[in-house]
Amino acid sequence: MSMLPSVPSTCGCCVNRRRFLAAGCGVCAASALPLSLGRSLALAGDLPPAARDSGRPRVRLVFACHAIKQDRATWPHIGYDFTKEIERVGSSLRRLCPEVDLLPALAHGREDAEKLLAADKADGVDGYVVYQMNNWVDAMQPIVASGKPTVIADFLFAGSGGVPCFTAGLARQHKNFSVVASSNVEDLARAVQRFAILKAGGTTAEFVASCDRLRRERTPAASNSVCKDDPVHIASIGETIAAMKRSKLVVVGPPMQQDFIKQVATVLGIEVVQTDFAEMSAFYEKADRDQARELAARWKSAARSIEIDDVDGTLEKSARNYLAQKAVLERHKAEAISINCLGGFYGGHLKAYPCLAFVELLNAGLVGACEGDIKSSVTMIAMKHLTGRPGFISDPVLDTAKRQIVYAHCVATTKPFGTGGPSNAYEILTHSEDRKGAAVRSLLPTGYMTTTLEIDPGRREILCHRAKAVENVIEDRACRTKLGCEVVGDMEKLFTFWDQFGWHRVTYYGDLWEPVKELAAALRFKFVAEA
Repeated sequence: MSMLPSVPSTCGCCVNRRRFLAAGCGVCAASALPLSLGRSLALAGDLPPAARDSGRPRVRLVFACHAIKQDRATWPHIGYDFTKEIERVGSSLRRLCPEVDLLPALAHGREDAEKLLAADKADGVDGYVVYQMNNWVDAMQPIVASGKPTVIADFLFAGSGGVPCFTAGLARQHKNFSVVASSNVEDLARAVQRFAILKAGGTTAEFVASCDRLRRERTPAASNSVCKDDPVHIASIGETIAAMKRSKLVVVGPPMQQDFIKQVATVLGIEVVQTDFAEMSAFYEKADRDQARELAARWKSAARSIEIDDVDGTLEKSARNYLAQKAVLERHKAEAISINCLGGFYGGHLKAYPCLAFVELLNAGLVGACEGDIKSSVTMIAMKHLTGRPGFISDPVLDTAKRQIVYAHCVATTKPFGTGGPSNAYEILTHSEDRKGAAVRSLLPTGYMTTTLEIDPGRREILCHRAKAVENVIEDRACRTKLGCEVVGDMEKLFTFWDQFGWHRVTYYGDLWEPVKELAAALRFKFVAEA
């Protein structure tokens, strides 16, 4: 670790909780806290004159969230109270960074960040820490664009969509920021300490380089553990491509990538059929109630635990959803279905989440894919024919403290080795973001190599990395299933592709690096090593 320049050690940032919540959080009009936007934006950072002249760097600590108590269904989940996390991070940084004057504030979006920047110009702020607490709060963009030295930090399983996707794009234009994605607050504190470089005459480039070097140094080296034996039957590439050309994908509701549909057909040979929620709803209403109750009872008896409201009624709705999906597949003679599940459920078009139904389809050798994501759906179709195994579509989270990428979603197969393989335990909980319906926490097997990829017909590229499955992360933030995997290769490279390929990835059990490379070559796609 590089040595920091000598700086005074007294702390000038002792803002207590009451003052922060009344003043610092009052910078945002959307906040339900006492002070209005009409009060001075600089209140959160007010310091005695002696502290202002101390020579310590003055750093604005921006907590970026939609609201102190979450008012919408997104990560980490509706109703989440950020107060404890704000207190934890604020107090930890004050304790660990006495050489830095921290000026806490809230930003609920771009407008708040721009107002902070305007106020801070006259207030001698040296740099920024943006602590991303919700996925898509776009406070970091104007701050990074200002050119001020900045650290972007991820509150894992809360801000973890925006952090990789936003920063990967920003890094192509701006070189004034570094990223911290770690479950260890000391990693953030070490980066914040680096602001002292600026007061010692260092440049922004030197500050960023020091933070980046620190992240690499504090990321553990790959372990020497040997993965469990897992032979995979690989079909020939010719057979795989021929099967893809016979495949059909049904997308229910508005798709995530409308512009991909023609490319999927012309480049991969997979036919995409679009239908609306009305077709699903009609089959849902016609679904055999006795058959639905029988399936619901099987799910109930097999689950390790269940934590949902109205267990029998909710599971029956999920089972009717499964029967409706099967009917849609049969009508269109398709092997894969993807549903705009969030839009369908939030809009009242679907009476149940499709999560349990997707598990049933995946375990039977079919494809059920989330969120109308065509790109991930065709990835799952291709790999189904290449390996005979189901994919786990997820929203990944990076944790450098553990050298992990954590694949998170509210649905995952319970037969990751294929229809003839063993089943793993699972739990039934609510869909995480809105705490409604029924979703799945699949407790996936550990000790195996996994391969994660995304086939992009628009870019004509296949993005791929590998990681060893090491734990099922149990954390009541974000999606229910969270498979923690130790990254194989260069973890730093994992920070670079999210703006180009999107957040979703699809994970498979097995070391499939070489077969995926062969598939890319046969399709004349570029094979991109993500790590």
